[in-house]
Amino acid sequence: MPFVNIRILEGHSQARKDEIARRVSAAISEVAELPQDVIWVVFEDVATDNWFVGANSVTRLRQK
Repeated sequence: MPFVNIRILEGHSQARKDEIARRVSAAISEVAELPQDVIWVVFEDVATDNWFVGANSVTRLRQK
């Protein structure tokens, strides 16, 4: 069974996550020829203080 782990900045709505999961599952289902109910999608919400681009956190980048 495919397992998809999506790390995303915190603050995205449940509706947005539902849509992402739907599309990711559909794509894997089509390409791998598997039913969607065997595909796992897990979201990890990451705080902007813990997500870095280079040496700067997203929090710091958003303040600029």
